[in-house]
Amino acid sequence: MVFRDAAVIAGVAEIAPVRDPAGATVIDFLARVARGAMLDAGLVPADIDGLVIGPSFAGAPLTMPAIIGDVLGIRPAFCDVVDLGGATAAGMVWRAAAAIASGAATAVLCALAEATDQRNPVRGVPWPGMPGLEWERAYGPMGANTGYAMAAMRHAHLYGTTDAQRARVAVDQRTNACANPASQFFGRPITIDDVLSSPLVCDPLHLLEIVMPSSGGTAFVVTTPQIAKQSGKANVSLLGFGERVTHSMLASIPDLTTTAIADSAAKAFAMAGVKPSDVDMLSIYDCYTITVIITLEDAGFCAKGSGGSFVADHDLTWRGDLPVNTHGGQLSYGQAGLAGGASHITEAVRQLRGEATGRQVDNCELVFVHGNGGLLSEQCSLVLARQP
Repeated sequence: MVFRDAAVIAGVAEIAPVRDPAGATVIDFLARVARGAMLDAGLVPADIDGLVIGPSFAGAPLTMPAIIGDVLGIRPAFCDVVDLGGATAAGMVWRAAAAIASGAATAVLCALAEATDQRNPVRGVPWPGMPGLEWERAYGPMGANTGYAMAAMRHAHLYGTTDAQRARVAVDQRTNACANPASQFFGRPITIDDVLSSPLVCDPLHLLEIVMPSSGGTAFVVTTPQIAKQSGKANVSLLGFGERVTHSMLASIPDLTTTAIADSAAKAFAMAGVKPSDVDMLSIYDCYTITVIITLEDAGFCAKGSGGSFVADHDLTWRGDLPVNTHGGQLSYGQAGLAGGASHITEAVRQLRGEATGRQVDNCELVFVHGNGGLLSEQCSLVLARQP
């Protein structure tokens, strides 16, 4: 099956992250962003014959594609529910493209949303049968903060990565957020000292190195190049992808500092026929500052162990020599649950279209997008390009 240029992202829409969903439900958010993405692509519900959604929303553990199809007035011939944590959105893109390349669908709507008041979140209890749980829960909460803090600590031990180097990631992404009015932290720049003086949440990670969960939604339409032409906009092709899952619990992680990104990114670049040095911009998952550093290393933008010095020596802002997360990333734009990873796709599309007003990267033609799920568990890489 040939993927290159077989499918394009023709429409995107987003509800910017908010702390309080103001009574909106996940279905409310999904309906709004789905309509926006179809309008952006120049399509109507009758044109959509594929539907890909995330794994959950309150009150409907089963038949989710049917429920969302009913809400949107869509009668799809192809449906999928993708569950890859923060890599879900990236995984949706290539699955939709595969459906199009195989002839199973011609226009696939992908949608994700989160609607939880994060000021009073509902705390879930881990499934008691999760493999390896007995090796972790006995030592107290082993949630995301703990896991990524362990990765940051190990990276510092092995390679000498400093707190100030990690803080540089947060500072540059906040600079990007200050150029994006939709960002939760628009107009609120920070310095390295600000990051290092923020509360130490889980050693060595400080508060400003950790994503702030929010509510919001994202949708995008993947379709054929022929159908996409009717939108009248520059379209974005999927040139390559790669995916790999290595573990679920920290107890079974192969390596805390070398991840499956090395495999997923290599596959994506090989399929696209390009190299990291060809990329004009990166739109990569950034739940924590250490995630960005490890991703840069494992994806081949710098050598393993040099990520700390690399981010210190390069300008990652939208004006810089290696723009990263020009919308502000999840650290400063906001993380709307699984839709947080989708913001990296919508930002890539806007940059490639030349629509990122106020933060547009010059001559942006090729973008590396990456999604990361769980505790560095689920990885999905994409190479997207502006269609000629």
